[in-house]
Amino acid sequence: MSGGNKGLHMVAFLLLVIGGLNWLLVGLFNWDIGELFGGMSAMISKVIYVLVGLSALYVLATHKGDCKMCSSGM
Repeated sequence: MSGGNKGLHMVAFLLLVIGGLNWLLVGLFNWDIGELFGGMSAMISKVIYVLVGLSALYVLATHKGDCKMCSSGM
């Protein structure tokens, strides 16, 4: 992984963790982090949700090359 890709990978990973924690909060407490930013109708919430989704697509597309366990044949 080159230096530029490492930064993108780290941002994508962080956004996926935020998205995963958000779903945990929704599942356990019926509370969405997006409510802090004005709910689903707020532009900032939509941008965050789109970035989390794009991060998931990026990690899905690059996972095998980035993952030590997957690339080692385990």
